[in-house]
Amino acid sequence: MHCSPCCVAATPGPSSSPSPDKAVSTLAPLAAVVLAGGASRRMGRDKATLVHPDGGTTMVEHTVSVLGSRCAPVFVIAAPGQPLPELAADVLRDEVRGLGPLLATSRGLRAAAEAGLPRAFVSAVDMPFLSVDLVDELVAYAGVDIVLPWDGRDHYLAGIYRTELAEHIDALVAAGNRSMRALAETVVTQRVVIPASRVLANVNTPADLQQQIAG
Repeated sequence: MHCSPCCVAATPGPSSSPSPDKAVSTLAPLAAVVLAGGASRRMGRDKATLVHPDGGTTMVEHTVSVLGSRCAPVFVIAAPGQPLPELAADVLRDEVRGLGPLLATSRGLRAAAEAGLPRAFVSAVDMPFLSVDLVDELVAYAGVDIVLPWDGRDHYLAGIYRTELAEHIDALVAAGNRSMRALAETVVTQRVVIPASRVLANVNTPADLQQQIAG
């Protein structure tokens, strides 16, 4: 699936003016960080091990497979004791359950930095139509701290982040800020406008999942 033609915007909102940062090649090396340890309260069960709408694999296996075809290494951030299938990824477990996506992002970015990667694609585990095309759309603009897809709202867990932001995240958390929005608002963030597309769809409830299965 290829994303529709896009336009870009720096913080605070989308526009159609700037051109991509040509200093960043679409072939630039990227790590991937998959956040798989969320509470999934609205779904009522672990979303990582939900069966993907194609019926052939779990959501976490699908996400790792898609991102692993473009990114290396791939890190999966999981909850302590969370059962997962065997994955072609490095699984990093939180010491405490339910710390939220910002701290999980920091953990993944730090691991990616230690592996020598300057940037990482950070992804939720519940995006059944995630594609490498989206990653390639965003990486062309990655001469800033964060690049986010925007379709009327920010998609924080489908963006490219500088791995050096891990220390900045730790400072935010120490100051009492634990939201992804707080991170995006305190660094240089570029928004890439992605017209209506299933690529950004996620599944938060059983109804969402059934809708995606039905097509």
